[in-house]
Amino acid sequence: MPLVTLLFVILTAAAVSPAAPPIPLPAADHWAGAVTNPLFPLSPGTVYVYADTVSGETDTMTVTRDTQEIVGVRTTVVLDRTYRKGQLVEDTRDFYAQDNTGNVWYLGEDTKTVRGGKVVSTEGSWQAGRDGGDPGIVMWAAPRVGEAYRQEYRKGSAEDMARVVALDAAASVPAGRFSACVATEEWSPLEPGARERKVYARGVGLVEQRSIAGGHEHMVLVTWTKPASGE
Repeated sequence: MPLVTLLFVILTAAAVSPAAPPIPLPAADHWAGAVTNPLFPLSPGTVYVYADTVSGETDTMTVTRDTQEIVGVRTTVVLDRTYRKGQLVEDTRDFYAQDNTGNVWYLGEDTKTVRGGKVVSTEGSWQAGRDGGDPGIVMWAAPRVGEAYRQEYRKGSAEDMARVVALDAAASVPAGRFSACVATEEWSPLEPGARERKVYARGVGLVEQRSIAGGHEHMVLVTWTKPASGE
């Protein structure tokens, strides 16, 4: 069975049952040197700035040049910081890697909730291979409508799942108008009743994130900048 087909079957089952067996990672020689999936590109030095049109919070996502090895896989480190009224409230390092068929994997996050400049919680942190943590898929190489899959798993703290709902979605945000986008819906057993819709544009990545049940968040991409050539 081809690797992509096998992963589809396994991850769909995992989405139905969060307690399903761990998702098998590709072999050590089946990994790409960079995350280049056009729907989730992680070019080092790129900075994405998002704004929540409801709460006024802003979120800055920076693709760093740092890497970290997790379960034998060299991951790209992405710094994700959330600000409320100009004050840092969440500081997260996410770890991603791409296999050589183009699927982007999520292998963990180190997240800190900050209040008054002090870390008050690390709830939600997890890492593949530690304390029951298993990796998941954040973006398929070739998404198909109806695909359901686990994005992350550590029982009780990281159980996000998603389903592809459209391949022809559109979004109009401050950063521009985008068409032929992939849209997903996400949910977690840890937050019953809550659902989010995300829209990914080719060549950019995530451009819009909206609560469609159990919340009021509406994050839109304001700007995204790539490093100058040669940096």
